[in-house]
Amino acid sequence: MTNAGAMNNPVQIINLPIEFEYNGQMYSICPSLIVYKDELTLVDTGYPGFLERIEGEILQQGYHPDQLTQIMITHYDDDHIGSLHDFKEKHPAVRIIASEWESKAIAGEVKSERLLQAEQLLVEMDEQQAENGREFIEELKRLRPASVDFLVQDGDRLMDGHCEVLATPGHTTGHISLYFPELKSVITGDAAVVEEGELAIANPQYCMNLVQAEQSLCLLKSLDANTYYIYHSGVYLR
Repeated sequence: MTNAGAMNNPVQIINLPIEFEYNGQMYSICPSLIVYKDELTLVDTGYPGFLERIEGEILQQGYHPDQLTQIMITHYDDDHIGSLHDFKEKHPAVRIIASEWESKAIAGEVKSERLLQAEQLLVEMDEQQAENGREFIEELKRLRPASVDFLVQDGDRLMDGHCEVLATPGHTTGHISLYFPELKSVITGDAAVVEEGELAIANPQYCMNLVQAEQSLCLLKSLDANTYYIYHSGVYLR
């Protein structure tokens, strides 16, 4: 689905599907690449060890990872910040952007909400569940921090006003999404997922605040948008 505004817009959003196998099953994540002028902004960095996979997708799209100028993190979770430290280490000039709330955990200044939640849930699990729970906790503890260079909040405009930051709390407290009015497009992070052909709340059982998650989903649905770039569902057209 295209429109004249999108065709003439200096901003382009590219879906970067990454398929991988875990415990014998296939999974996928979909970071987004924003092209503006001659600069690239990567939205979320996948699991630990995914740097080369993401860079490979960037190359497949006809761009070079050395063109990266910014990395925007929608929220703190292992599948979103897992390779952030690696990207910063390889591309030290890249500017890291996140909301103020998420930035403290990303930088390792505070224990993340997800780790606190995992530790709390552990005491309620049976032994089989607890084994997986302990493994997840150790994975979270192994995540390497990275300092955030620029803080954003709801309503901020980036890329000369073409991109609007939306506070979409619920999945985590400081979760953000990105709205591109002229493109009629949204990068949702984990504020949405596609289920049975409709936008839905992603993993409601792990939302930090389910009421906020529902409100954030309603906000995303209310936008004048026809294309949603969804981290665990790919590109959704409505």
